[in-house]
Amino acid sequence: MTWLITGGAGFIGSHVVKAMAEGGEHVVVLDDLSTGRAERLPAGVPLEIGTVLDRDTVDRVLRDHAVTGIVHIAGKKQVGESVEKPLHYYRENVEGLRVLLDAAVAAGVSRFLFSSSAAVYGMPDVDLVTEETPCAPINPYGETKLAGEWLVTAVGRVHPVATASLRYFNVAGAATPELADEGVFNLVPMVFERLTSGEAPRIFGDDYPTPDGTCIRDYIHVEDIASAHVAAARRLAADPEARLILNIGRGEGVSVADMVGIIQDVTGHPDVKPEVTDRRPGDPARVVASADRIRAELGWSARHEVREMVESAWAGWRLRHP
Repeated sequence: MTWLITGGAGFIGSHVVKAMAEGGEHVVVLDDLSTGRAERLPAGVPLEIGTVLDRDTVDRVLRDHAVTGIVHIAGKKQVGESVEKPLHYYRENVEGLRVLLDAAVAAGVSRFLFSSSAAVYGMPDVDLVTEETPCAPINPYGETKLAGEWLVTAVGRVHPVATASLRYFNVAGAATPELADEGVFNLVPMVFERLTSGEAPRIFGDDYPTPDGTCIRDYIHVEDIASAHVAAARRLAADPEARLILNIGRGEGVSVADMVGIIQDVTGHPDVKPEVTDRRPGDPARVVASADRIRAELGWSARHEVREMVESAWAGWRLRHP
């Protein structure tokens, strides 16, 4: 098979490309390089520069590379930005997916793997979030991911396309320093930035109904995210009737206070007292994945621990901020 990986030059996408190429899959990347970088890609992996919104480009890439499967990672993913620019997010994430699926069906592509998010669940009031937990997204980003799942599933029902949607939880870490996340939007790089600027890390609220009062999250190493994509792609290749929706998580919760403590220890700032500020609107107290279904369906489970995530991310941060 030949897999087209959209957004393959970005943080998560480049890890998926690396894992799939090393696993013997033939891959080609489509990326507009708005946040991705060509140098993230392994040698020999073709890069087509363009957007999934451009039907002519998508048609040409599918044809020129004889693509038989698609891993769709491209899209916008910042919650706050989605609130400010809902039309932009719906265009990029929903219309872009529609154009890509339309082209895929026309080209006879028979496998489609969609990158979704735990944001589809919103504020679940459960100890472990299963795939049956009701979806009630609370921001346009989560809405676009849920709409994307609906669209992928609907296409799979009426066309000969095996489908899977993978719901990521909190992604961290890096396979190599060069592939580390360059954005400062998630907890780990946000704490890195504060500490290396001589400022105390921020904790948004310490009065939640949790053991230490801070939010609890399921952190997953980006290499585990990538290996889950490899497992899902192989399942789709072997099972033309597959219709999967799966969480990707460790199934273990870590409080924000504990995570900040690990980050401080790894970075050599153990004595800095975090600054507690007001809660952020819409932050649920606890969001932890159940990983039972992905283990049963794909035989996959996460391998990396939280400290490994922080250490690998820190190596990447130091490379960019010597």
